[in-house]
Amino acid sequence: MVVPWLSRWLPESLARQIFWLHTLSVLVLVLVAVALVLVDARRTRLEDAREHTVAVAEAVAESPTVRAALRREDPSRTLQRYAERVRRDSGTDFVVVMGLDRTRYSHPDPERIGEPFIGDLGRAAEGRVFTQEYTGTLGPSVRAVVPVFDDGLVVALVSSGITLDRIDRELRPKLAAIVASGAGVLALGAVGAWLVSRRLRRQTHGMGPESITRMYEYYDAVLHAVREGLLLVDDAGRVRLVNDEATRLLGLPDDVQGRSVEELGLPPDLARSLTSAGPLVDSTYVVGDRVLVVNQSPARWQAREVGWVVTLRDRTELQAVTGELDTMRGFADSLRSQTHEAANRLHTVVSLIEMGRSEEAVEFATEELATAQALTDRVVSSVEEPVVAALLLGKTAQAAERGIDLRVAEETRLVDPPVDGRDLVTVVGNLVDNAMDAANDSPARRVDLSIVQQGRSLRIRVEDSGPGLDHGDVDRVFERGWSTKDTTADGRGIGLALVAQVVRRHGGSVEVSRSPLGGAAFEVRL
Repeated sequence: MVVPWLSRWLPESLARQIFWLHTLSVLVLVLVAVALVLVDARRTRLEDAREHTVAVAEAVAESPTVRAALRREDPSRTLQRYAERVRRDSGTDFVVVMGLDRTRYSHPDPERIGEPFIGDLGRAAEGRVFTQEYTGTLGPSVRAVVPVFDDGLVVALVSSGITLDRIDRELRPKLAAIVASGAGVLALGAVGAWLVSRRLRRQTHGMGPESITRMYEYYDAVLHAVREGLLLVDDAGRVRLVNDEATRLLGLPDDVQGRSVEELGLPPDLARSLTSAGPLVDSTYVVGDRVLVVNQSPARWQAREVGWVVTLRDRTELQAVTGELDTMRGFADSLRSQTHEAANRLHTVVSLIEMGRSEEAVEFATEELATAQALTDRVVSSVEEPVVAALLLGKTAQAAERGIDLRVAEETRLVDPPVDGRDLVTVVGNLVDNAMDAANDSPARRVDLSIVQQGRSLRIRVEDSGPGLDHGDVDRVFERGWSTKDTTADGRGIGLALVAQVVRRHGGSVEVSRSPLGGAAFEVRL
């Protein structure tokens, strides 16, 4: 997170913010690293200088020339030349030989000879080596003081040193190399930050963090607020976005995002449609206990397809109501047809009476009335569910109008059915409609129906005299979209899928076999 005071100075684009923050971070790291390297290099050089001065001082202290000069009355004449030669050859800044009373016998500045030595001596007079950083006549330096032994006694002291200015001068070439290396690392870091920001700019479309946050909040709110199911599938067939309604309608798990459509346990026909990369317009699918209307269209960004947008609408209740409406509409059409037929028969009766043949008129009228009333009485007495009774009467009238012999078995009984009347209309209506369509072109043109209730169980059997089903089609008849008729027509291939849906909801079973009439036989147990 960017601190508030820093965010005012950063550009709005998230990619540019990342670039500058990344570059700033690399710059700070490089500066810290260079500083640490310089400190470590100087410390190392100081340690080397300390060891070097100790070695030079010890070499001078052990020299026979020094011991011999110290025995003379004027040791400076010999020690000055010797010390200066050692100083030049060893690369030190001073080599001073002194007496135990600090009197200098040698010094890089000859005028300092005879003056007392400035600085600590530690325990050098006791025969110990002593080192320190001290500011003397030549400035700050690293110096070592060692004893000069003669016959086991300390007779003088030797001090050798290197000034800090010399050490700093020797570090300057290394400083340039370190700074150049740091600049190279900084340049590489800047290039890396630019590449990252360039890729990020493409992915975020140049938007800033606030814009992205607002867009996410608004889109997420809209996504979960819409009452339609919404699914976004990428071009690889993986779910990238799903809202609550789609999760509910399809019965999806919580971890659905990123998973393939084929792994979601959807009906095969729906899964094939979602992965076929083809548009769908108001296509109907049965998913579990629901009838869904599915629309699918490509999702595009800057003329490039990024996936597919799938919308889902629950049509379960509407489908059931539509089925009942179709049944009632068919029943009304049959009644209109019967009304027209009744008018013809009434004209016939009136004509017979006018012709003076009243007995034949009565016989003709009562014969037709008895036949229709007998069917109505039998259906109403055996089927107490009014919706199902009306359905059977309507289907009987439709069958008669189409020239199909629809026979309701004498054993049909339905008293206080264990299943809702709407579900019965779905099962019986669709099975009878399919049976009449199958029997329509057969020579016998016959459909048999029986509804038998035994306690809290129900058996519905529908047979037809049609061509029947091939053995390979038996397992496919309840799939959405399967039909022996023209599947391009709207609503085709969903009737038996709705029947299977009702059967699953009530924990029942359905069997498909060959009918003695020659066609197919469907037996449903609920």
